[in-house]
Amino acid sequence: MGVARLLAKGWLVICLFAAGHALVRALSSHVPAVPALEGVAIPMLLFGAMGFLFIAGYGLSSGHLLSRFKPMHFAPGFDEIVFILFVLLSFLIEVAPHHLSSGILNALETAIRFAVPGQRALEENLARCNLDGGRTFSAAVAWLLGFVFLGSAISRLRMAAALVRLERKRRIEPLGAQGIALVLGVAGVAGIQLLFMGTLYRWISCSLLGDITGALLIGVAPLLLAYLIFAALTNLLATHPED
Repeated sequence: MGVARLLAKGWLVICLFAAGHALVRALSSHVPAVPALEGVAIPMLLFGAMGFLFIAGYGLSSGHLLSRFKPMHFAPGFDEIVFILFVLLSFLIEVAPHHLSSGILNALETAIRFAVPGQRALEENLARCNLDGGRTFSAAVAWLLGFVFLGSAISRLRMAAALVRLERKRRIEPLGAQGIALVLGVAGVAGIQLLFMGTLYRWISCSLLGDITGALLIGVAPLLLAYLIFAALTNLLATHPED
């Protein structure tokens, strides 16, 4: 649950999610499969490598990254597997050409609209930009999946914090336990303000909202925020000695 590893996992999710949307859009524009894959894979690898280069620079600052690194550090645990499945589900719903309309689905959108100010801000911006195409439903599902993931992960918070304490006995973090908790806490508060409260949705332009940037904000940003809050709570709990 270190900062470098958390950034790397988040960056990987963003790159793959964006690449998936780019590939779907290329195929829907009747681009042949092989050129479409080439056109998506090369920018994704370059964009991903750029981000991982900065993340590796932070990790190397601890002086222990190369000597302590093991591939198992990136092996997904139960919470990560659930998160990946939810991201895939959100992606499939977002790229589906048609969304069913029924009382249950409409009730879901209404409930999320009531509970999440960011959903209302997003819908207002989508209406202003004359954009819909199932985006409001996709956003509602993403928020629902984010809430479910956060509730499930919090039920195992003490166990996750205990694992972080054990890990820190073997590997020193550059920021220290309190520093990591502070950084993740500030990032979580900023994410709540920008996404859950909807400040970011009011700022984003129509061109970005209708592009892959908008697809990321609608389909994966709520899930990333839920994971960030879980990581912040885990690191905060890990700063206290085990009872």
